[in-house]
Amino acid sequence: MRSSHSYVILITAALALFFPAPASATPSRGVSAWVMSQSTVDGVDYVMREIIIEPGGSTGWHWHDGRLYGVVKLGTLTHDTAACTLDGIYRPGDPIIEETGPGYVHIGRNLGTEAVVLQVLYINPAGRPLSQDAPDPGCGYS
Repeated sequence: MRSSHSYVILITAALALFFPAPASATPSRGVSAWVMSQSTVDGVDYVMREIIIEPGGSTGWHWHDGRLYGVVKLGTLTHDTAACTLDGIYRPGDPIIEETGPGYVHIGRNLGTEAVVLQVLYINPAGRPLSQDAPDPGCGYS
């Protein structure tokens, strides 16, 4: 006859097979940001931010609930998709438009020697976070 302790171990193991622990998010590093302006109109948040990514820094893997429109003020931003493909190198004056939803996981990295400065407008469903963390898709960088 099995002890109750044995049943707990079996049940825990079975649950781990059917409900694996979520993958860890990849935090940003070397990133600072401040809100320049913000308003909510008809259930939509409009948030304008300035984002600084220091040399060697990254946004971490993430996605957005709403649209994002930005422009590079300084530096060079390298932008990659979760398919481990480069989808843009953005320099001063270049516009950035990002797609929405968890199917568009991406990362922004500063591979240069000077800070990247972005000005970004988020158009988001009211109350939603500006970005959602995502696990590293296995591209070998974060």
